[in-house]
Amino acid sequence: MVEVKWTPVIIGLVIAIILGLIIDMILPGWSIIAYLIATIYVGYTVGGGYTNGAIHGALVGVVAGIIAGIILMIIGGAVAGLVGVGAGILALIIAIIVEAIIGAIGGAIGAAIKGE
Repeated sequence: MVEVKWTPVIIGLVIAIILGLIIDMILPGWSIIAYLIATIYVGYTVGGGYTNGAIHGALVGVVAGIIAGIILMIIGGAVAGLVGVGAGILALIIAIIVEAIIGAIGGAIGAAIKGE
């Protein structure tokens, strides 16, 4: 069983959010690069091999996906009512899956860079 190191995960989440906002202002639609960079950082700092890096990176992706989905549900609900909430739930599911996969890849890359 993997012991989760929450400090790198939280730092990676903050990096992903801040860097995502900056990248989205410069290159709209390319904020996914921020998640990759943040999860590479997380995979590098947690150590413990590819599996540990991938798990921690995926954890950052899942938490970021949940946050993004909740924000989209709130905005969608305010703008389009119940249909917007339904679209937000669908976006939540897709965001969790996509960002977890990217997070796992980034975490494994970070562990590979560290050489573990």
